[in-house]
Amino acid sequence: MRLFKNAHYDFLALRKQAYVVSGILLSAGILSLILHGGLRQGVEFTGGTKFQIEFVEPTSVADVRDAIAEAGLEGAQIQQFGGSNEYAIRVATFSESGGLRVSEEVTEALDGAYGEGAWEMRRRSAVGPKVGSELKEKALIAILLSFALTLVYLAFRFEWRFGVAAIVATAHDITLTFGFLSILNIEITLATVAAILTILGYSLNDTIVVFDRIRENLKKRRKDSYDDIINSSINETLPRTVLTSGTTLMTLLALFFLGGSVIQPFALVMILGVIIGTYSSIFVASPVLLELATWSRNREKRRSAAPAKAG
Repeated sequence: MRLFKNAHYDFLALRKQAYVVSGILLSAGILSLILHGGLRQGVEFTGGTKFQIEFVEPTSVADVRDAIAEAGLEGAQIQQFGGSNEYAIRVATFSESGGLRVSEEVTEALDGAYGEGAWEMRRRSAVGPKVGSELKEKALIAILLSFALTLVYLAFRFEWRFGVAAIVATAHDITLTFGFLSILNIEITLATVAAILTILGYSLNDTIVVFDRIRENLKKRRKDSYDDIINSSINETLPRTVLTSGTTLMTLLALFFLGGSVIQPFALVMILGVIIGTYSSIFVASPVLLELATWSRNREKRRSAAPAKAG
């Protein structure tokens, strides 16, 4: 299938508008992070016990909260999860028995309020504060290490300008994704971290495809301007970019709508990442590469002009 045959769009002419759009979205995300005091972390990182329960008859969050409070578990976070009768309960209490004691307290409270057989515990997970701290540290190391290895790889395969442009675009993608996670109040779990790392790979792959074509055209068309080469390279890879992103989004949308409540947060983060990554490979990575190339070329001109002035 061939889309955008003989495409000749001037993407670089829109780079200033793209900078403004990215700036607004990044500012909104950072503001949300500040107002919310950071991301909403799951029990994997903060430590505690989390339950997923399902009631036979519909009930409200307020009623469930009152029932849990009767067990002495004040401050429990309760939210609707999946269907109208499903709820996620997060308690910042951990016991060495893997959340068993807390589970018994929750069971007694719900049985007392609703009766036995009126609800079912679908899932339970418990993480200690020490393990949660270690997981948080390792997740951060994984993201930073991916940045460093990417820069080394791109600098080796291409040159430093390509590496810096790719890192800027990737940092843009991750920051924007974190901002959307904060705005949408999505809980950060290990599955979410896995999705973020997958986004890193997807975004970089898309960027490298464009950069590879730019490098090829720089060798073939030495007389053409840098602007024209970058623009034509983006247009030449546009069919591949749109088809790859489109088919990936079709799969992720199917996961989001049909995969159930457990997989939905992962699928949503991936959907955001694919859209943001596709946008950044065209409107962030390539324009930044042009800015770096222009700055480098002007610096070389000033250096070559300096000996003439001295003479």
